[in-house]
Amino acid sequence: MPSDLLTHVRHALIQAGFHLVAKGAAAEVIGLSVVEVPDGVLVSWTASDGFTALANYQLGDGGDSIRETVRAAVPGLLRQRGYRITSPRHDDDLLLLTNG
Repeated sequence: MPSDLLTHVRHALIQAGFHLVAKGAAAEVIGLSVVEVPDGVLVSWTASDGFTALANYQLGDGGDSIRETVRAAVPGLLRQRGYRITSPRHDDDLLLLTNG
């Protein structure tokens, strides 16, 4: 059974218009993933190859500015909802939300 924190974070992101995907075991999942970890909830985002290629073509920057936009939008939204955010564990992670 998912924790209240996980349920509330998923609900907040869905209400804001983010599409959430289930964390896949076999391959990298494309989209915004929200999973429970021992310290709280981990949110990570993976862009598709097609999206990255389009960003390269349109922006000429490898899609880094789009990744940074997502990295700013998600924490901003969740901070507004009162969640405490700590540093990501890995470069591909957006943030870690902790209880308390």
